[in-house]
Amino acid sequence: MFNKILIANRGEIALRIHRAAKDLGIPTVAIHSTADAQAMHVRLADESVCIGPAASTHSYLNQPAILSACEITGAEAVHPGYGFLSENAGFAQIVEEHGIAFIGPTSEHIRIMGDKIAAKETVKALGVPCVPGSEGEVTSFDDARQIAAEIGYPVLVKAAAGGGGRGMKLAKTTADLTDAYGQARSESKAAFGNDAVYLEKYLTLPRHIEVQVIGDTHGNACHLGERDCSLQRRHQKVFEECPSPVIDEETRARIGKVCADAVREIGYRGVGTIEFLYEDSEFYFIEMNTRLQVEHPVTEAVYGVDLVREQIRIAAGEKLSFSQDDLTPRGHAIECRINAERIPSFAPCPGLVKAYHSPGGLGVRMDSGLYSGYSVPPHYDSLIGKLIVSGHDRPDCLMRLKRALGELVVDGIDTTTPLFHALLENADIQAGDYNIHWLEDWLAEDLA
Repeated sequence: MFNKILIANRGEIALRIHRAAKDLGIPTVAIHSTADAQAMHVRLADESVCIGPAASTHSYLNQPAILSACEITGAEAVHPGYGFLSENAGFAQIVEEHGIAFIGPTSEHIRIMGDKIAAKETVKALGVPCVPGSEGEVTSFDDARQIAAEIGYPVLVKAAAGGGGRGMKLAKTTADLTDAYGQARSESKAAFGNDAVYLEKYLTLPRHIEVQVIGDTHGNACHLGERDCSLQRRHQKVFEECPSPVIDEETRARIGKVCADAVREIGYRGVGTIEFLYEDSEFYFIEMNTRLQVEHPVTEAVYGVDLVREQIRIAAGEKLSFSQDDLTPRGHAIECRINAERIPSFAPCPGLVKAYHSPGGLGVRMDSGLYSGYSVPPHYDSLIGKLIVSGHDRPDCLMRLKRALGELVVDGIDTTTPLFHALLENADIQAGDYNIHWLEDWLAEDLA
């Protein structure tokens, strides 16, 4: 096992990693920008190193500074969390070239799955169902027009190196495709330095279902069921639950086996998430995230597994601590992402937290680095906490979530908590009857 782990991230996920490492008896090193000097994970870590000014390009994305922090502290491993450098194949490669373990998959797997075209080709060959579309990059508008005619409108033009909705354009007609093709390429070039795009059939009312997978370096791989992440705004997840209200046990076992077999076949190391659109009882692969997901706690609550602990153990060369037969889902779990944003505009709302009280009680977990007197910086993502509740079943979980939201106190800044209070009163949410477009449609009608 490692003698020291450097946490190459910030906020609630850095604190989450710190806790898992300490549960394993491993000292931690927190890196931080000047803006995060008083962050909770910095205060709790065994050591801390300031690696640059507030701007993430000069701190949390500063690879030489992070490697220097490893050297001066003697850290044997780096955990990248999510975001920042977590899916940067070059960073994973250079970390391991310096004799430091990267707590995540190999750089090869990050590179393959980071290219949406290569990822689709890889998983399709492994038997994972995919959305109908182009076989690879579409290099001309004439090709795009022909492919769109073959698979039928509407279609999505998507960046090969995309993510978070950037470089993705909808075309409902051939006339739309003219603009969509050019815009997607331009946006992709600006955002990712790569203008390669491909086409996919646009599904009308799908749900966003993702399957949690994990593999070790000894040929073992498992799935831990699915999460439903269909409540999204601008392609960003807001509310996630496990299991999905629309997936039955037989379907779960079937798609889970497909995913577990796929990661076993390629020798995948660590945790990963295979994401699908789900419509008319069919799954369609969209991408694989080669990292820990923001919403991983709902899977932990239902399956009783510490995924970060397993990540660390696997990176240290140990076998999975469980087999597929050991994994039995119990109950239901829901996560709400609490952002420092003002409703209904969703404008960022950084500032001083004058008072903070975390909800508690049976089945309630709050992952957050907030404390009274902490100043939320304006330089980073607005996520300030994740409220996770679990219960015997979904109705029990919804009631507990309502109670926990009522206990949460964050004074001094606005948060998205009112959004969840409103959602819990909605009949569709109570019934689990929603899709990836539901939230934006509801926001346009109810919170305009």
